[in-house]
Amino acid sequence: MARLVIMGAGVAGHTAASFASDWLGKEHEVVVVTPNSQWNWIPSNIWVGVGEMSKDEVVFPLAPVYEKAGVDYRQAKAVSVHPEGKADSDAPYITIEYTGQDKEGQSEELTYDYLINATGPKLNFGATPGLDAGHTVSVCTADHAVHANVELENLIEKMKKGEKQKILIGTGHGMCTCQGAAFEYIFNVEHKLKEEGVRDMAEITFITNESFLGDFGMGGLHFKVGGFVTSSKVFAESLYAERGMNWIIGAHVNKVEAGKVTYELLDGSAGEAEFDFSMLIPPFAGVGFTAFDKAGEDITSKLFAPNGFMKVDAKYDAGAYENWKASDWPRTLQNPDYKNIFAAGIAFAPPHIISKPMSSPNGTPINPTPPRTGMPSAMMGKAVAASICDMIKGKTNEPTHTASMSEMGAACVASAGKGLFNGTAAAMTVYPIIPDFEKYPGTGRDLNGTTGEIGLAAHWVKHILHHAFIWKAKLKPGWTLIPE
Repeated sequence: MARLVIMGAGVAGHTAASFASDWLGKEHEVVVVTPNSQWNWIPSNIWVGVGEMSKDEVVFPLAPVYEKAGVDYRQAKAVSVHPEGKADSDAPYITIEYTGQDKEGQSEELTYDYLINATGPKLNFGATPGLDAGHTVSVCTADHAVHANVELENLIEKMKKGEKQKILIGTGHGMCTCQGAAFEYIFNVEHKLKEEGVRDMAEITFITNESFLGDFGMGGLHFKVGGFVTSSKVFAESLYAERGMNWIIGAHVNKVEAGKVTYELLDGSAGEAEFDFSMLIPPFAGVGFTAFDKAGEDITSKLFAPNGFMKVDAKYDAGAYENWKASDWPRTLQNPDYKNIFAAGIAFAPPHIISKPMSSPNGTPINPTPPRTGMPSAMMGKAVAASICDMIKGKTNEPTHTASMSEMGAACVASAGKGLFNGTAAAMTVYPIIPDFEKYPGTGRDLNGTTGEIGLAAHWVKHILHHAFIWKAKLKPGWTLIPE
């Protein structure tokens, strides 16, 4: 009997565990280690943050789902990785610390035959002084989103009393990712204010580390809209302009205080922005594992990149931007030194960013880091699980499935306001995610597979997808038929 241990139960980890348990059956063990007791469909936190959904609509308890699937669920935090075992045993293991299940505070050594790192990111609020001080809100977790809505409702009450308010939404550091989440939230807030009849009482500003609106951490894109080709820059600028919102681009927020942020721009100049309400996305980092060899020597730098994400089969020595290629990106997501270890979703270390790297004259990096959430994470989780299952069953000694972001497409439906008859969303498809200028000169992407539309129909699609993916994550009848 082989044991597959999966660290993390987000989109990538939960997908991997669900398929692995289905494919392996009772002949082998699938163990999930996560400090969380609930699964959260993170894309819908946006709607929780404006009061259009409750927390209960975006989370559910993991224990009953894993019990039904035959998965050994450990509510615990993985702390260290020991890929060579220890002096008296060759069995590789991880150390875990329980955070629930009546074992809180207890530690354990958990051996494995195969290991998937799908922990997702650490929300690195501490990277920006003051970002963790309660001056701003977040929608990164369901609880964060609940708090954001409470603060937004308080703001709306002030506006209804005739008090004009300043709203600042965007990224809270020069190396943030998830610009899409900030994009969705600012448009949902603007929509909410219209619904409440107080839009004229608010000055709304978007602040971002993107060098242009519509970069989205993907270097921007050209896509077809209604049969015509346009750029994401023109598309995004038009949306902000027609809703009367301001924007600050190429900004590294370097300090957050009560009612004010200071920032540095790409040209090296400094600025300030005042706010009465602010939601700023924090930068991401690896969760902070340590790793040790058989002799107990620290090999963290061998297994993990400096940012804390796990090294996989990527080209980490690609060098300067001019040398970057789509083929630099990993395909199997297997660690090059330990063949029974894989990483999926946000947990893998990218070879480099996707957007063009930029810094201010002061040497401050100001550019989006690569998005690896949602659909790509799920596809990676499924592919890694498939490879491992084939290896466990003795079909192969090498990964059999690939999930490279340079070879896969992705669909994204970004909400711009929730409402059965007046909601809108931008529906986009991108192929491939990583631009391949050798295969697609000029744009880097296939224009037949890269499209965009905005309207009510896309909002309905997003609402349907919310329920479909919750159904799938709960492993309800037919869950395998719902695509990643």
